[in-house]
Amino acid sequence: MKKHERFIYIFIVILPSILAVIGFYDFLSNRANQQHKEELEWVASLHKNQMDQFISETKISLDILAVSIEEEINNLDKVQSILKKMASQDPRYGGIYLLDFEGDLLVGTNDYLKQYNLRDKQYIKEVLLTKDTAVSDEVETLSNNQAVLAVATPVLKNEQVEAIIVSHIRLDYMKNIMRVLTPEHSIFFENAKQVPVFSVNERPEASKDELSLKYPLSQLPWNLVISTDEQKKNSFIGYTLLFAVVFIVVLHIIYLCIKYIMLKRQTNMERLQQESQKLELIGTLAASTAHEIRNPLTGIKGLVQLLNEKYNDQEDEFYFSVINKEVARINQIVSELLILGKPTAQKVSVVDMKDIIFDLNPLIYSEANLYSVDYKVTLPEQEIWVKVNVDQMKQVILNLTKNAFEAMSNGGELRLTILKRENSCQLSITDNGPGIEKEKHDQLFKPFFTSKEDGTGLGLVVCKRIIDSFDGTIEIESEFGFGTTVSISIPLQTPNE
Repeated sequence: MKKHERFIYIFIVILPSILAVIGFYDFLSNRANQQHKEELEWVASLHKNQMDQFISETKISLDILAVSIEEEINNLDKVQSILKKMASQDPRYGGIYLLDFEGDLLVGTNDYLKQYNLRDKQYIKEVLLTKDTAVSDEVETLSNNQAVLAVATPVLKNEQVEAIIVSHIRLDYMKNIMRVLTPEHSIFFENAKQVPVFSVNERPEASKDELSLKYPLSQLPWNLVISTDEQKKNSFIGYTLLFAVVFIVVLHIIYLCIKYIMLKRQTNMERLQQESQKLELIGTLAASTAHEIRNPLTGIKGLVQLLNEKYNDQEDEFYFSVINKEVARINQIVSELLILGKPTAQKVSVVDMKDIIFDLNPLIYSEANLYSVDYKVTLPEQEIWVKVNVDQMKQVILNLTKNAFEAMSNGGELRLTILKRENSCQLSITDNGPGIEKEKHDQLFKPFFTSKEDGTGLGLVVCKRIIDSFDGTIEIESEFGFGTTVSISIPLQTPNE
């Protein structure tokens, strides 16, 4: 039993708890990762749009500047004044310069490029080739250790590049904007060759839990790569533990309910087993006692008959009749006690149930007349073959009809009906007597339970024992005040069996 309970505990509590906790943790983890990914996509989209807008604004500003100095290209002082004014109004610029088409510095807002020739720079070559604005794909560091990103725009005259405007975009200015927007995310930009250009909030080492997304920019042939550590597991371990506690408590409640049901069922089985053992013990004791009683009972009956022949006085005959009646009653009780004993080999045969009823009808009609009861029999036309002990089957029917007659002391109606089902013979005995209280239904087949003043409480027990020996069933349906119906079902047989 303990092993069985352990198995149920493992199956009902432990295994479901483990699977549920793992599933719940996995659900929270997947949901957190999905939410984290959606958040990262939003942040990446924000920085992409911000960078595209920044580059677009820079290009437009330089295009306007190129148009503004197109007519003043030979007046370098005025050009320098225009460049300084523009640089002072926009903090993004670390410097703005005007170069000739050879890449030599003509004028600028500072002298950082005075000793340099930018002819070999890739973005200068691109401007000369495409006659359009170009952005450097690498970061440059000026002599003042300031990191900048170069943007070059051609100054055209008659569709020819007459000069080149080079602006240095301060990298620290761009990074500060990104840090303000999302300080916890690592961001870097890579050029078309997937070489990093610059980064923001760069981490020393990439974590194995790091989640990253890559977005192409619209204004440049660059990719924005944004990454961050995934949400820490500790953030929902607490929820998992809470769920585990609640779930385990619920499972224990279910386990206790199941255990209670099993215990109740076991108790009922033990009770039935005890009743069965009790009945068997009673039967064994009754059978042995009955044999011992019958021997002196036979002698008593014989002596009473002799005395009855010797004494013919009317008063004596009355006493003898009372003695004979009581001896017959004792003999009946002894017969019932014998049936309660251990099963013995009995003579069974395949008979037609209608023949048994035909044999009993005169006795039942006689008893019905005695109790002023209207007796009706309903039998099918076809034969109904059953395998029974004829004498015992007759005893069952007589016991049941006798109970019905005694219940209808003021007259009534008794119906005996036999129906042939597919696999069984159905015999029902119905009376319209006072019925049986509902609370007594469960005790009807218990030994020594009776509602009669002079009853033994063995009649129905004997009937059930006999019907059970025929592999049949017996049931009683009764509604207090509306009568009682006893239904017997016995398996059908074929005559050659």
